Amino acid sequence: MPYRLLMQVVIETPDYLASAKAAGLTDDERRAIVDYVAQNPDGGVEMRGTGGARKIRFAGRGKGKSGGYWVITFYAGIDIPVFLLSVFSKGEKANLSQAERIESLWDIFPEALLR
Repeated sequence: MPYRLLMQVVIETPDYLASAKAAGLTDDERRAIVDYVAQNPDGGVEMRGTGGARKIRFAGRGKGKSGGYWVITFYAGIDIPVFLLSVFSKGEKANLSQAERIESLWDIFPEALLR
């Protein structure tokens, strides 16, 4: 893995913050996710049909990776922030439906492009 000198800017979207609260993430877990994504903006697996959204496995507190979370991000390049779109327990669902994928991206990008 190449060494990154700079960390990528990461934005926690309102949908992400709501899903983090619903999933029971602690502030420390949220910070750890932001730190990891800032250092690895293209980490995880690209999700088909999303135009670039990625799914990253994140171990929850005392749960290990098998009982952790899926974090959904969107990274389009070094000059654009990484958007945290959603997070859910791995036991809750294995993947987002196509409709959820499109809705997550549609919700954030009109707002982001207007800023």
